Amino acid sequence: MFKHVILWQLKDELTPELKETVKREAKAALEGLVGQVPGLLSVQVNINGIDTSNADMMLDCTLQDEASLRAYATHPAHVAVADSKVRPFTKARVCMDFPV
Repeated sequence: MFKHVILWQLKDELTPELKETVKREAKAALEGLVGQVPGLLSVQVNINGIDTSNADMMLDCTLQDEASLRAYATHPAHVAVADSKVRPFTKARVCMDFPV
């Protein structure tokens, strides 16, 4: 199995209300990818960081194998969510992929 973990910072110019909407919608859309993307075993999105955090959202995916991880990156359902619910609103992204 492989883990795919991402931390995002949202753009500074987003209002607090819009940030909350973006986080809720991204969480629902990303977690909804389970069952749509082959080899994607689980998705958890944390949007409730405490004040000591410097990231707004965290994605934690478990994938069947490295081939599934690579296919996930270009899967149309994943790309559609990333392009509509995440990328337009983020200023920074950090990713780590690793075997478990």
